[in-house]
Amino acid sequence: QVQLVESGGGLVQAGGSLTLACSPSMNYRAFTLISWHRQVPEKERVKVAGMTSAGTINYGDSMIGRVTISRDNAKNTIYLQMSDLKPEDTGVYYCNAKFRLGDSGYWGQGTQVTVSS
Repeated sequence: QVQLVESGGGLVQAGGSLTLACSPSMNYRAFTLISWHRQVPEKERVKVAGMTSAGTINYGDSMIGRVTISRDNAKNTIYLQMSDLKPEDTGVYYCNAKFRLGDSGYWGQGTQVTVSS
């Protein structure tokens, strides 16, 4: 069974930085796409960043210029580095992994990020 564990969330003031980590239960190279998403109550989950197995990166519109996705093969971990955080970045951040692009994928439990004004 595929499991994903997110960590690194917390409380930060506006303008601050946080780095989140996603740790899959299997080698991340098995997935076609691993991505980060933000969930706010009563709103659709928004894609923040994604990386394919080949290393191709794409970013969602909400945090362009303030976020970097990366991976560490030795640690089997995908990172989301965030900077210049804004209150509207507040939410639960989830990691998603897909074997196929058309699949809904697997989700982690999420990690809370709260940005104070």
